[in-house]
Amino acid sequence: MEKLAAIYQRALERKGGEEQLELLLTPYQTLTNSTAELAALGHDRFLAEFTKKVFQSGFVWRVVENKWPGFEEHFFDFNIEKILMMSDEMLETKAQDPKIIRNFNKVKTIKANAHMIYDVNLEQGDFAKFIANWPSEDIIGLWAFLKKHGQRLGGNTGPYALRALGKDTFLLGRDVESYFRNYDLISGGINTKSSLNTIQACFNDWQQQSGYSLMKISRLIALSIGDNYLHAEQVESN
Repeated sequence: MEKLAAIYQRALERKGGEEQLELLLTPYQTLTNSTAELAALGHDRFLAEFTKKVFQSGFVWRVVENKWPGFEEHFFDFNIEKILMMSDEMLETKAQDPKIIRNFNKVKTIKANAHMIYDVNLEQGDFAKFIANWPSEDIIGLWAFLKKHGQRLGGNTGPYALRALGKDTFLLGRDVESYFRNYDLISGGINTKSSLNTIQACFNDWQQQSGYSLMKISRLIALSIGDNYLHAEQVESN
């Protein structure tokens, strides 16, 4: 396993110097900028972001963004209590409206993920604090929780939503996966328990070495390998 300083140096040489590399490592805008802000975020924003990422999965993100005002309007600004009172018939009717993306299977996840948030509120006290206080050294555990208790939040969908909300997480984009395979740190499926545990352990070590966020480390790894001589906006998937 490499030291993060070596990874940084290789990325530095590939990207033409510290100024350009740091520009590429600059985080993009998120809904919150601290654990305290995330813990105080309304539950409706969690449901909204989960929903947005579910619809963006396998679809053109720009189209989802353009349609988003229609989602906010039709689903009561993602008010959890109002969503839970919606019948399946009402969901099906709303799924046919051209103001949103007409995919009933994905529309059904709105109510299912509202249930997840409601259940955590009952069992843990507050969903926002539950997410905000989840330890970064076990971020894969939070991924697993969202996949198990939510709907369509597996793969990178849940992590994308967490990052957009302001919860620090790495992403398993193509370049990050390539790094772990090229350096023989993992074999087999990227989402196997063994692979995920190894990846988490490496990120924990790198974070202790540097004090960097998981997101910054994730991007740094992506920029240190392969043919990705990219602009800043092209590394958001890592």
